[in-house]
Amino acid sequence: MDYQVGQVGRVVVARFNGGEEVLGNLREVARKEDIKAAVVYLVGGMQRGRIVVGPEKDELPPVPIWREVAESNEVVGIGTVFWEGDEPKIHFHGAFGKRDEVKVGCLREDSEAFLVLEAVMVEVKGVKAVREFDPAVGLSLLKLK
Repeated sequence: MDYQVGQVGRVVVARFNGGEEVLGNLREVARKEDIKAAVVYLVGGMQRGRIVVGPEKDELPPVPIWREVAESNEVVGIGTVFWEGDEPKIHFHGAFGKRDEVKVGCLREDSEAFLVLEAVMVEVKGVKAVREFDPAVGLSLLKLK
């Protein structure tokens, strides 16, 4: 395990209205505010998204199992922001539920808020971390510098 110790920087609180794209807007906040490392918390509603709920088999590179969030769902989750090159990347895992059905997974595509979705982005200062593509895994992974 590698680790570094940092400090809490700025805190951004955002409200998404229904229909607003989630991951892209979080990236835009990180870009606009020049936030290089952060933790992101989400709570509220989401009506659209594509999540990965695990690999098909426990082998590398993993073949993802995709699921759709295709209607209004309650969502709660946590993610991180680290940059890959000139772009902030969001790695977000959450629970998405409606009625008695709950999916837990990694939100990757086509995310859209439902009614109200709240985000809190907590900047982490003093760490040197980036995302770098790992061809063996087929994913952009966290790298501490």
